[in-house]
Amino acid sequence: MEIQRIGIAVIAKNEVDRIGRLLKGATFADEIVVIDSGSTDGTQTLCEKMGAKVLFNEWPGYSAQKQFALEATTADWILNLDADEAISEALAREIQDATANARPDVCAFSMPRLSWYLGRWIKHGGWYPDRKVRLVRRGKGKWSGDTLHEHLMVEGKTFHLSNPILHYVYRGISDQLNTMNRFSDIYAAARGPSKSWFVMAGIVHMIGKFAECYAWKLGFLDGIAGLVIAVNSAWYVFLKHAKSWELGLHEENRSGN
Repeated sequence: MEIQRIGIAVIAKNEVDRIGRLLKGATFADEIVVIDSGSTDGTQTLCEKMGAKVLFNEWPGYSAQKQFALEATTADWILNLDADEAISEALAREIQDATANARPDVCAFSMPRLSWYLGRWIKHGGWYPDRKVRLVRRGKGKWSGDTLHEHLMVEGKTFHLSNPILHYVYRGISDQLNTMNRFSDIYAAARGPSKSWFVMAGIVHMIGKFAECYAWKLGFLDGIAGLVIAVNSAWYVFLKHAKSWELGLHEENRSGN
């Protein structure tokens, strides 16, 4: 049986408080490559001390940066991770077994992702299993998609693994709100200006999103954390609509209407 080298590709910026967890669980890998886009908190130094190869690349967007990381990793199989994720011993063993025994036509593996937030693992509300294609045979994958929805396209068959990636999704509620604010700006800029009816539609969508997360997808089973997630998810939906309308308002002001 031919030995299959496993590499881990990570993108990061100012993740010194989180990326150490990922690196501690990455000892099974033959290669770890971290693509840093300008950290000022010591992320690069920590990664190098823990055995990673660190390269700088100016931020080009999520898909492009992940593609840069993928191409910078030389192993036979490449596990693509974010700095707020980690690999359990069970998943590490499963990855080693899967890559060692993969048929030539198998080019990728997907795995569920389990998120830790507000003191607990979140298993409802649409957050789990959140299956992602992250492990790909070298030369058989390419990152694609827009700013908020990047995904790994694979040339060949994809099989499923059962153990999850561990995702330490937000540092806290404030971090989630900051992310919502940033992503809703990106959404509004991509969609462009809207009329006032779009805000009214946002109210309907907001109510529907709360019902989906909290009731239909059983978010209430995650306790207060599930409630926070459902409310914030609903608010994020409304923010996207409102900011798109706000762009239209700015255009009207500039035109003198």
